[in-house]
Amino acid sequence: MRSIVLKSVLTLVVLMAVVTFSCNANAYNAALVSAYFSLALACGVIVLLGLRPRIVDVVLMIAGGTLLALTDYLLLGYDWYFMSMFSFLGLGAIAVLGVRTVWAKGREQTLLLCGLIPLVLSVVSEWMASSLLELTEKFHPATLDLFLYYFDGSLGLQASFVLGRMFAHWPWLRDISLLFYIGLPIPLTLVYVRHLLNKGERALPMIAIFLVTGPLGVIFYNLFPAAGPQHIFGRQFPFSPLTDAQLSHLVLQPTPLHALRNAIPSLHMTWVLLAWWNSKGLSLVTRIIAFVFLFFTVLATLGTGEHYVIDLVVAFPFALMLQSLASIAARRREGIVPFCFGLGAVLLWMGLLRFAPNLFWLSRAVPWTLICATVLVAMWLKRGVQTVPFPWKASPPDGGELPLGPEEDIEQQQEMATAR
Repeated sequence: MRSIVLKSVLTLVVLMAVVTFSCNANAYNAALVSAYFSLALACGVIVLLGLRPRIVDVVLMIAGGTLLALTDYLLLGYDWYFMSMFSFLGLGAIAVLGVRTVWAKGREQTLLLCGLIPLVLSVVSEWMASSLLELTEKFHPATLDLFLYYFDGSLGLQASFVLGRMFAHWPWLRDISLLFYIGLPIPLTLVYVRHLLNKGERALPMIAIFLVTGPLGVIFYNLFPAAGPQHIFGRQFPFSPLTDAQLSHLVLQPTPLHALRNAIPSLHMTWVLLAWWNSKGLSLVTRIIAFVFLFFTVLATLGTGEHYVIDLVVAFPFALMLQSLASIAARRREGIVPFCFGLGAVLLWMGLLRFAPNLFWLSRAVPWTLICATVLVAMWLKRGVQTVPFPWKASPPDGGELPLGPEEDIEQQQEMATAR
């Protein structure tokens, strides 16, 4: 009886929390209508249908989302925005997922909890992202954009300006790239849910790494604050890049700028790299989705003028450092070298960009060699680290225990032999 009462209370709490958030005017105008936040909420659909692909849950999710939308539009009189529909659908999914988690038992409840809690944390993280970036701007009113632009010029072309002109010439390419850029939470959630189905709670280190990427990235933003060529050049982007002659006389100094600091490294690039790397071993469809997001994110980060080429390059060792955190936390030696290289490479790049920028202009070969070395070594080292240590088989459909991994299977056999 007590269990039923407790579960009933928790169910009420879940539903009230969803309704309260949905009906809050500040939450609606600041978050539910936002493209970024609405798609983060919509990932609740991926979690719910990934863990419980049931028609009844689909019906409840749509009905719940519709009811929330009608309440906001008709009863509260909020203005209609297209992206808010994704928010309501996501909130409906979270409500169903929360209630199912409360009433589930055993293995199923554990699996649903592993899906629900990271989902809520990712939504909270998305909510706090702007505040953290605004603090960075407050702490660093001047940016180091000119140093990054100066480096990109040493490559022989300003790739952000080239892609920016392509976006201006082909608006459809810009729109498609932006869709993938804004939809960043989708591949992260998809990859995690697929691993969660296959490996159970063993997939938790992966989502933990996805979640800490943002806060750790903001720390590095404070070490080397920059906003992107679009913000530093304004209307001159992307049609009027500086010539080499102008670059040679460029005075490198911090530049006061009112814009969110989102470099260096590029966190968008870091996240899609992590999604792509961790999609290994999953279905071909999941791998393709992760790679497509990676491809268009590269285009979007540069073509919109939000990042420089070097931001994307430094994302490789930064992603490697994050990827190795699971091994470090588990005290596995294979994570030490990748972590040290990743952290060292990020700090070394920042030091060279800030204090030895002329080094890259000695020859075109210097920056390109350093870029190739950074990317290739990071890709090679990442092969030895995984966020999930062992290749587990899928959970049995009846909700039984997951099969043992290779090392645990060996240990169990040894214990049985000893007992005999």
